Amino acid sequence: MAQVEATTERIITARPEDVFDALADYSGTREKVLSEHFSEYEVREGGDGEGTLVHWKLQATSKRVRDCLLEVSEPTDGELVEKDRNSSMVTTWRVTPAGEGKARVAVSSVWNGAGGIGGFFEKTFAPKGLARIYDAVLDKLAAEVEK
Repeated sequence: MAQVEATTERIITARPEDVFDALADYSGTREKVLSEHFSEYEVREGGDGEGTLVHWKLQATSKRVRDCLLEVSEPTDGELVEKDRNSSMVTTWRVTPAGEGKARVAVSSVWNGAGGIGGFFEKTFAPKGLARIYDAVLDKLAAEVEK
């Protein structure tokens, strides 16, 4: 099994603190900024950053649906880490300053991919597909915080 990684980032015209607060607001803003690839969203514990337990289904392709149960931590300032209890996937959101009144939001997901020919195709195509999904989330996040 090879490790697979998908990454993307965006500059958002808003204060980094406001962008981070929106991302960490699982009981409000986060559900609003998810794309149509996410369904069955439910906050099961917490709801604001560290200590949150959130569930959703992620439809990566027409045939591939992940049932995600994510534990949220904040290991460093400006960083949210979502560890999936149902798989090896770990998604890290980093919000850093990008100039006056701007924030750079980078998102990276890593997981243990399949072996064999299936693993080859997963490693080749999954990162691009997941990056497109997170690009859509970042578009909606920008629209939400740049109001």
